[in-house]
This record gives sequence, C-alpha cells and structure tokens, in this order.
Amino acid sequence: MTVPAVREAFRDECGRLVDVLRAITEDDLDRPTDCRPWAVRDLLAHVRTGLGRLTDMLAAPAPPRAEVDAAGYFGAPKFTPPVDAARIDAGRREGRDLTAADLADDVDRVWRATLEAVDAEPAGRLVRTRHGDAMTVVEFLRTRVVEVGVHGLDLAAALDRPPWLTPTAAAVVADLLTGGRPAPDALGWDRLTLIRKATGRTPLTGAERAVVDAAGFRWLSFAP
Repeated sequence: MTVPAVREAFRDECGRLVDVLRAITEDDLDRPTDCRPWAVRDLLAHVRTGLGRLTDMLAAPAPPRAEVDAAGYFGAPKFTPPVDAARIDAGRREGRDLTAADLADDVDRVWRATLEAVDAEPAGRLVRTRHGDAMTVVEFLRTRVVEVGVHGLDLAAALDRPPWLTPTAAAVVADLLTGGRPAPDALGWDRLTLIRKATGRTPLTGAERAVVDAAGFRWLSFAP
C-alpha cells in the first residue's frame, strides 16, 4: 500500500482512539480485557508505546536494506513465551502510570509526533525495529495501524462500546491479514467481520470453517 494510504489510516484510527479516550474514567482503566492478564490501562499503555516507536527508530541510523515486510514482522518469533512475557510485564509496568485525565492528550501527542517524524523522511526510508527487523517506514507504519486498529476492538469490548474501527484502518488491516485476497463470497463478511474472525476476536462457525477450508482461504496468524 502507498505511504499516503497507510498514513491516512494511522491518522484516522489514532484520532478516533483519542476521541474515545476523552470520555474514559479511572474506573474504566481497571476494567478487564480479553488480552489477559491485562486491564484496560495495561493495554492502553502497550498501544501508546507502540504508536511512538517509529520516532526513536527514525532517529537511529538506517539499515542497509529491507529484510521483512509488515507480514513478516508478525512472524512466530514475536509470540514466543519469553517475548510474550516481556510484553505483558511492560504493559503492566507502564500501565501503572496512566491516569484518565492525561491519557487522551498523551496519546494524541505521541501519534502526532510519529507522523511528524515520518513526514520528515523520504518515503523509502528504512528503519530497524527493536526486534532487529530491517524494513521500510511504510511497512512498519502498517504494523502500527494493525496494533491500534485490532487492539481498538479489544478496548471497545472491554469498555462495552460498539467497535470504532475506521474504514481506512479496516482496509489496511484486512489487506495485510489476507495478503490482498478477497474473502470467499459465501462467507458474506464485511471488513470488520473478517478482521474479527481472522484475529480470533470472534470464532468461526462450523459453516464458515467449511467454506474457508473448501476455498483454501488463509490469513496471517498472530501466533507461533
């Protein structure tokens, strides 16, 4: 996908998240999520940190060549028990410092600083992730759209709100999950349903599983 399309999706989804956070309460921060063992505060800390990673990455020297794309970034090594444990601990540690009063402004500042850093670089700029992956800025930005979009579904469920996934972010996430392939017509899925099903937020029915298997329809898995 093009830099403008991914940039627009990142901007739209982050802006929508900030709108939601302006109405959040301290009690909301302690609600449980389906991303166990995280509460809302821990998940939001994880999302906020993820939104800001590009700023530091762009301040570092560029690697000589790209080695993975966004799909490759979400490979099995990101979901091993040690990596999962470190991710959980970081979310809990950073979540303790969150307050509802400052959260929206903080997230707003972080995502805007990220886009400012992206806009100051050439479209083909390469970066190296904290996991050691060398990739283009636009491919890493695609992973950020996935993070804020998919975890937005988790937050909406925890906060008892309808999902707020924006159309531009849904397009980026669905494209990444399926490699740009359309879902079989027999499934009748819109993009939101596809994303929920593909990421395990909503289980497949027996009939859906039969259609998926018959069509050989596969998608990116966020698991080892």
